[in-house]
Amino acid sequence: MKISRIRVYALTLPLEHGYWLSGGRLYFDTLETTFAAVETDAGITGWGEACPWGATYLPAFAGGVRAGIAELAPQLIGQDPRRLDVIERLMDRALPGHPYVKSALDVACWDILGQAASLPLCELLGGRCDDEITLHSSIPTGTPEEMLASIDRARAKGYRIHSCKLGIGVEADIAQIRSVEEALRPEESVTYDVNRAWLPDQAVQVMTATEDVTAYFEQPCETYEECLSVRRLTRQPIILDECLQRFADLVRAQGDRACEAIGLKLSRVGGLTVARRMRDFCVQTGLRLNIEDTGGSAVADTAAVHLAQSTPETHRRATWLCHDMIAIDPAIGGARNRGGVTWAPDTPGLGAAPAMEMLGEPVAVYG
Repeated sequence: MKISRIRVYALTLPLEHGYWLSGGRLYFDTLETTFAAVETDAGITGWGEACPWGATYLPAFAGGVRAGIAELAPQLIGQDPRRLDVIERLMDRALPGHPYVKSALDVACWDILGQAASLPLCELLGGRCDDEITLHSSIPTGTPEEMLASIDRARAKGYRIHSCKLGIGVEADIAQIRSVEEALRPEESVTYDVNRAWLPDQAVQVMTATEDVTAYFEQPCETYEECLSVRRLTRQPIILDECLQRFADLVRAQGDRACEAIGLKLSRVGGLTVARRMRDFCVQTGLRLNIEDTGGSAVADTAAVHLAQSTPETHRRATWLCHDMIAIDPAIGGARNRGGVTWAPDTPGLGAAPAMEMLGEPVAVYG
């Protein structure tokens, strides 16, 4: 089997509600996503999606995905898409770095492998765990009243774990935490996600002032070194997210005991091939994971759910479905929110694909 053609599609995804994060520094109301269709001479087509959370959240943007695919696609034509490690090495040689570019192509190759093997991806990623996948909401920065209203909307959809965005300032963030804690129900839990907005002294002040709170704190500071200094001075469990971009970053964090959990986002690390290795390392070394993607439709979300579905329940915290926050639904099939939980599809391959009538004409065709 050989790759014969690659088609690339672009689509704007409007958010249902405007979204502030990182203490209100960053605002989003639409996302720009890219779908890649990898065709083979065996008549099997695989789909992948890469959707950076805007251009200001990470060193990634939609135009970069499409420009990068233009570099990589000619190198992939004629290759066997089932040889996933070979494909990964080829892409890394053709375009060093830029993992977010490679994610859609990597997932599309996994989709082809699953279809060829007549197995869903979770079976190929380690084997399906039969329990449900717990989902968490994503609560934007706002006033206490706005954040509680967002939590209420999430509750109506079945969510019981909430990821609340902080980073306004020490006193305001302490007040936000107290407001959320007072409103939480007994069956609920929370992560306070700062998205790099605090300096170390601010992180220490807020976390020390709320030591009585049972919660995770996610990516408190910009750099790994700053987060490590906070870890050594505070008590609550820390999740590292944005600063873990390579497998080596994860190994370093575990060696330093820098965190108790990680946010593993497929597009940030380069797709399922790398994410699976990082997941396996976490399972072997006792780290919990939030397994998800940086954004996108149910196509991107479903790839992450397959990885979560093959991860032991003991090591999973929660998974986020970006498409549950999008005002349109350009995907057919896939993992969906079922009252705060989900499952990976049991159909061969990814089990999700774009609705072609919503994509229009491809923005690029290679091969």
